[in-house]
Amino acid sequence: MFYIGVDLGTSACKFLLVNEAGEVCHQVTREYPLSMPHTGWSEQDPALWWKACLDGIPALLQGFDAAQVQGIGIGGQMHGLVALDAAGEVLRPAILWNDGRTAKETDYLNNVIGRETLSRYTGNIAFAGFTAPKILWMKEHEPALFARIAKILLPKDYLVYRMTGRFATDYSDASGMLLLDVEHKCWSKEMCEICSVQPEWLATLYESWQFVGCLQPEVAAALGLPAGVRVCAGAGDNAAAAIGTGTVGDGRCNISLGTSGTIFISRDRFGVDATNGLHAFAHADGGWHLMGCMLSAASCNKWWMDDILKVTAKDYPAEQAPITEDKLGRNPVFFLPYLMGERSPINDTDARGTLIGLSMNTTRADITQAVLEGVAFAIRDSFEVARSIGVTIPRSNLCGGGAKSALWGTILANVLGIPLDILVTEQGPGYGGALLAMVCCGRFATVREATDALVHVSRTIQPDPALTARYEERYRKFKQIYPTCKALFKELAD
Repeated sequence: MFYIGVDLGTSACKFLLVNEAGEVCHQVTREYPLSMPHTGWSEQDPALWWKACLDGIPALLQGFDAAQVQGIGIGGQMHGLVALDAAGEVLRPAILWNDGRTAKETDYLNNVIGRETLSRYTGNIAFAGFTAPKILWMKEHEPALFARIAKILLPKDYLVYRMTGRFATDYSDASGMLLLDVEHKCWSKEMCEICSVQPEWLATLYESWQFVGCLQPEVAAALGLPAGVRVCAGAGDNAAAAIGTGTVGDGRCNISLGTSGTIFISRDRFGVDATNGLHAFAHADGGWHLMGCMLSAASCNKWWMDDILKVTAKDYPAEQAPITEDKLGRNPVFFLPYLMGERSPINDTDARGTLIGLSMNTTRADITQAVLEGVAFAIRDSFEVARSIGVTIPRSNLCGGGAKSALWGTILANVLGIPLDILVTEQGPGYGGALLAMVCCGRFATVREATDALVHVSRTIQPDPALTARYEERYRKFKQIYPTCKALFKELAD
């Protein structure tokens, strides 16, 4: 039997065909453009995601018996606002997770409604990327379209809707809307009233592995699949990636170096830190998790390599080659990785990328190293928030495109001072989606049973005490840069 895992990303949709043994038998990727009509804006047409499915899934099945496919699970980019009218048609391009237009709305929620109130209702404060501020922005700036809203979905839920005809979401993805009472796993009546959201606009809530519906006959035919294929609710990308990396159960951790960067700490009970610097969300395993999310991680390296140095991905290793072991922890150049503003833990849409420490002796490799280190230091910021509330993180998994760089893995292990495990199969949210589909179809009784059986460590990056000590000193200096620049960022934005 086969299971399809879908990773609905910001720049591409990735499809995995996974067998009962957890082996990835085939994978296909379909890319699509990102629209940035104004500085700080980030939008996408949901039709592009569906087109990727219509093209990608049949290509995925080539050479395989489609009749053996049992289920589909989707892990998707979180927080995006997909507004539909009464006919189920998209009203406007989806406003994505990394969109920064909602500074005013975020400020209103945090400082007028109040952080304590928001945390009481949802377990979280407002971040510009969350869905609720986008809804308020749409109400203010596009009132005619707002008046036509009949349903509000998240990106992966739009694909579930197109596949099954049902409006569904899961707790992990819904946690990032700022409309869910995360602790009690229900929609917050108070937040709906604050954001002028009608309860009927919201999708039915499910656990991530739960069955939503079978493929509609016409959709099954278009995808080249049997009509009986089961579709589960799926999960937000980070929760799905955590399933795919076996980050299940209390105290397990996963760090992802994707377009965004995340530190994901699985917990068996709900809890928040004093400043809400970390998100307190539901997990796809039925529990909860703490998560720090930085808006630009591997995308910082891509920006530096592609847009500034004008090299291609195959040249990335050559650019990193001059960064030898003796240079680690000794770089005089620092980089703030806030190219799109920042979420965790500073929550500042005005923050911007910054290089500091340049001199006439600075080399191209120094700046490349600073970019990699800056991302690692920013992840450490969230790591420190978790530590401040007594969370112990003895080790972590490492996944995402950035994890392919041995140098970056070494830097991160030593900045954090913990071992980082690299997995045998690391396919991010798509693999987690496939495992959720297995549980949905009865292949495994629980998510934990699935991950224990199928997720295995390939190798471990061990920190070096001497290098960790050097990076500790560098991190203390890095920590001073943002507070020093904060007021200037605001002034420049104004």
